[in-house]
Amino acid sequence: MKFVVACAAAALLSACVSSVPAQVAAPAIVRDAEDPALASILADYEAYLRRVDPISAGMEGDKAALSRMPDASRAFELAQEPELKAFADRLGALDPASLTAADSLNHAFLAYVIKRARDRIPLDTGRLDAFNSEGGPGQSVSYFANVTRIVTPADAEAWIARLEAMPKFYSDQLENARRGLSTGLVQPRSIVENALSLIEPEAALTPETDPLLKPLAQLPATIPADQQAQFRARAARAVADGVMPARRDWARFLRQDYLPKAPETLGLVHRPGGKELYAYLVRGFTTTDLTPDQVHEIGRQEVARIRARMDVEMKAAGWTGDFAAFLNYLRTDPKFYAQTREDLLEKASEMAKRADDGLPALFGTLPRTPYGVRPVPAEIEANYTTGRYFQGSLKNGVAGGYMVNTSSLDQRPLYELPALTLHEAVPGHHIQIALQQEAADQPYFRRGVDVTAFIEGWGLYSEFLGEEMKFYRTPYERFGRLSYEMWRACRLVADTGLHWLGWDIEQARACFRDNSALAPLNIETELQRYIGWAGQATAYKIGEIRLRDVRTRAQRELGERFDVRRFHDALLVDGPLPMALLDTRMDGWIAEEKARPAE
Repeated sequence: MKFVVACAAAALLSACVSSVPAQVAAPAIVRDAEDPALASILADYEAYLRRVDPISAGMEGDKAALSRMPDASRAFELAQEPELKAFADRLGALDPASLTAADSLNHAFLAYVIKRARDRIPLDTGRLDAFNSEGGPGQSVSYFANVTRIVTPADAEAWIARLEAMPKFYSDQLENARRGLSTGLVQPRSIVENALSLIEPEAALTPETDPLLKPLAQLPATIPADQQAQFRARAARAVADGVMPARRDWARFLRQDYLPKAPETLGLVHRPGGKELYAYLVRGFTTTDLTPDQVHEIGRQEVARIRARMDVEMKAAGWTGDFAAFLNYLRTDPKFYAQTREDLLEKASEMAKRADDGLPALFGTLPRTPYGVRPVPAEIEANYTTGRYFQGSLKNGVAGGYMVNTSSLDQRPLYELPALTLHEAVPGHHIQIALQQEAADQPYFRRGVDVTAFIEGWGLYSEFLGEEMKFYRTPYERFGRLSYEMWRACRLVADTGLHWLGWDIEQARACFRDNSALAPLNIETELQRYIGWAGQATAYKIGEIRLRDVRTRAQRELGERFDVRRFHDALLVDGPLPMALLDTRMDGWIAEEKARPAE
């Protein structure tokens, strides 16, 4: 899973797009649009994004943006409508039929990015986005600290300015959550309790433990010692006088105002306008027109299919008992678990390096940005997922990060670690996201666009690639891979069950408990994530199914001419696409491959 900043501004600009017309021809993208009017729109939209989304701009190396925080206020969100409408009108004035293939794709993609953003504004999703089971604004700002590298005095000045801007970020999110309370679009009690377990310790942080001061802890010798001391003192004041009071206000609000009014009922179906909102979220996260009912049925079919394969691997492991007993054996035998945090991190590192070894056979183009294997920060590990990917920034000197949760070792089985590594590191999120970031021939908006179905679908597809890489060495590891695939199939069932069908948590829990080897803590952590972040869980399996369908189609059409390295380059090098545009692009690629002279 890729880390996503949980703030209203990022949600507005994340560009989770809906279905896109399938008639657009497959492009060979170039940096500048050939049509002058489209080129002007793309340039103006880039300037707009750099202004309103300082996080993405900063990751792109925009030094001025590194001193700013996103505006997460409702007023900011509403102010985007006229600007976005103006872009939509300008795009609407162009005739797509008159454009080149490359221009036509960018026209269609940007039009739906903008439509998706405009459709979101009336729904006021900031009321829910203010926090979830993994915390609130504090977790976002901690992430910024983890990806901030200070080399020059200007870098230090920018970080201090960002620290000074953080109290408004907290207050914006507090007002968003307060508006949710007043309108009934609220997180349930279990999510509030999970968030508080992370938020309240924030209010007790000291300068020695505060993650926001880590970027200044070790500065290069090129910055004079007295200036280093001044920077640290200013940062400490910004945190003590601004951020700490904001943290306390946020924790107090959740404890005293929000928690007493938080309902026990879980899903959006129980909230005013919840079904409309959930249907919108499913369309956006899957980038399809699938209904929640259709997604639910796909999930059930996938559960049955994967379960049959799991039975095969269970027998290959020599197990003669029933499925439930095998799951209990996997969950409880100490041989399947690391004994120390260091041991788990070392095993993940070995697997990541072994995965690196298999990349040239699968890809003709690899990213320049490296990645590291790191533990999930201690301050957030309690409610955090088993693993995640933090994107890097080559322009800022920051590597990507495969984050491994090294807490609760008896809940982190080693037979699942290969699949986790392939998903979060390589060939999964790191390869896809780093190539997207490095796609210099793409318009700016495409280098940072968050098409969740493609991004997470690729991560799950990468777990499948482990079979071709001969990465899974034992029946237990192959079963672990299938267990992870089952996890994503159960997500389709549980997420729609909770938010569309009105299930209680036991109904949602049953699919994971009875059909996968996931550890109990992992199941509970994931369930809380789905409850607090509706719809996101539907993207993984829907995206992976489409990616595998595209590959099957390419192999069928090309036969012996199919080259997996060229196929993966065609999928990844130009960046992610929503599912309809992906189909069209890859159909065009298949046609181009057929016409290419034999080598």
